[in-house]
Amino acid sequence: MTRARKSLVSGSGSASGADESRQPIIVSALRSPICRANGRLKHLRAPDLLAPVLASLVEKACVDPGDVDDVIIGNAVGGGGNVARFAALQAGLPITVPGLTVDRQCGSGLDAIALASRLVAAGGDPLYLAGGVESISNAPARANRNDDGELDFYSRASFVPPQFGDPDMGVAAETVAREFGVTRQRQDEYALRSHHRAVEAGRTGVFADEIVPLKGNGNTVDSDDGPRASLRAPLMARFPAAFVAGGSVTAANSCFDADAASAVVMTSLKRARTLGATHGMLVLGCETVGVDPEFLGIGAAHAAKRLLDRHGVDADDIDLVEFNEAFASQTIACLEYLGVDPQKANLDGGALALGHGYGASGAVLVTRLMAQARRSYAVRGESSLALAMISIAGGMGTAALFQYAKL
Repeated sequence: MTRARKSLVSGSGSASGADESRQPIIVSALRSPICRANGRLKHLRAPDLLAPVLASLVEKACVDPGDVDDVIIGNAVGGGGNVARFAALQAGLPITVPGLTVDRQCGSGLDAIALASRLVAAGGDPLYLAGGVESISNAPARANRNDDGELDFYSRASFVPPQFGDPDMGVAAETVAREFGVTRQRQDEYALRSHHRAVEAGRTGVFADEIVPLKGNGNTVDSDDGPRASLRAPLMARFPAAFVAGGSVTAANSCFDADAASAVVMTSLKRARTLGATHGMLVLGCETVGVDPEFLGIGAAHAAKRLLDRHGVDADDIDLVEFNEAFASQTIACLEYLGVDPQKANLDGGALALGHGYGASGAVLVTRLMAQARRSYAVRGESSLALAMISIAGGMGTAALFQYAKL
């Protein structure tokens, strides 16, 4: 353990020198199953995905529902209407509990958690439910209204003014692959490993304690449906370029769209103790940065670099890393930019195998880190330093640094 690591956490479990009433901590984290869009969860709209997760969090953390100060939820392609408020009421929270929906596209879920942590740091010992949700299956059709009043439907919003370049996600992934020298073989190998890890995690019950089963349409869904046990290298090699002729980014080394929800209970260290929490994940810091929109896939690395530099942490200090695997090319490029061995990241697989639920994905990263850190502590009795990071459409990235600790 380096000197930088030791300086982050004191023996009492709080960030060294921090006021416990202003030290943000996550005491519980849960998620829904992550299922392919237009698949097993297609009958559930965003509040239907999120409400059971919120209700389970309140119960698991032994929180009085009336004590929740706000519900802060990320969402990227919903129909508006403040899904956070809708889902909070659907979850059975009192009408006195407000809701706030935030949109930073793919980063929305992680940014909602970051916002909650900053509100805790502002003081007052508040308690928040924060996370993200996306029902891509039920995303509304979107249109601009022309001068004559007719509707002009579009498949996705513009993320930046045209003079900055506004590439589709797959095209941007090709740009990153080319500029950072990430070969097709490496992308395929990484994606295959993600599937194999996720399959093994599902088989051994690793995900069981973090998943809230969802009911609807006469069925109960309690597991992810994306990981493919039958996937092998020869099959991966047969996939053609998906976005740029002659390129290296394919459907096999790219994520697929998914429906999902994930959230955490965020409060101060002081209040966590009064709730009877014995362990939790301290939020040490969060950063969001902007990058060239043509290289949007590298945004997470720049956010993480600024975050680690500000906290005096080297890449070798990090025990657990969760990166949103939208594309294998950008995942490899970001990890290597930071000096993180790609083998070390996403130990139970990532979005390449599980799917990308847009606004939910950043919160899924945090839920996965919480589960991994808890298991690590149970086995080795050591706290883990954990990093979550995600690249964002329009040329941005968000990263968050955590420390799992005994209270």
